[in-house]
Amino acid sequence: MSALAYDGAAMVGRQLRRVRNSPGLAVLTQVMPINMLLFFGYVFGSALAMPGREYRSFLVPGLLVATAAGGIMTGMFQAAQDAHRGVMDRFRTMPVSRAAVPLGQAVADLVVTAVGTVPLLLVGLAVGWRVEGSVPGALGAVGLLLLFRFACTGIGVFLGLLTRSEEAAGQLGASTFVLPLLSNAYIPTDNLPGWLRTLAEWNPISAVTTALRDLFGNAPVPEGAAWPVVHPVAGSLAWSGALIAVFLPLAVRRYARGER
Repeated sequence: MSALAYDGAAMVGRQLRRVRNSPGLAVLTQVMPINMLLFFGYVFGSALAMPGREYRSFLVPGLLVATAAGGIMTGMFQAAQDAHRGVMDRFRTMPVSRAAVPLGQAVADLVVTAVGTVPLLLVGLAVGWRVEGSVPGALGAVGLLLLFRFACTGIGVFLGLLTRSEEAAGQLGASTFVLPLLSNAYIPTDNLPGWLRTLAEWNPISAVTTALRDLFGNAPVPEGAAWPVVHPVAGSLAWSGALIAVFLPLAVRRYARGER
């Protein structure tokens, strides 16, 4: 375990230096959610039954979770880039814990996400979003958000190691943009057709988004929805735990096997 901790810390440092040396990508990932908040908040807010500030309060938690789900794309691209350029092969020739490389990337991404969330929250406050619940509830919401990001990054790392192609990872990662659209991140699911509502409510993004809205005090838990949405905190923990339990071991195994 001490070897894993030491090697993992080294991998986290390497990933953080990588982000520091590519500031443009870090800025882009922060600016995009802010642009979406301003666009959706002022355009969609005028077309829905919850106009203005009310919709922006509804939207901010959804954008936070949608950004966390972007860990799939980020993890996929970075892992595929390292695999394609032979970095992973060089790591495998070194006395480094096999679990340290995928875990190091996921933990470093978590640190960057925690820092990058601050600008979005500040803009949210500027446009009318408020934490209307308790402080422990708000801290719990942040914890669930980071746990979900960690799970999504694990998925991305595995898929990136599986593809081993920057081009394929970029195209596949871009397709993950549709995942928040099939959830309650941007709009309520009440008026969706039955089959589409069921699909949206069983989307992990919907459970985490509902949990954040409830813990922040921005919107009540909807009634008559699927189990993960009616019990959003338990649903978020269950989804995140299941994704981590499945994809992180797969990522470690794929890294250890290399191209075989």
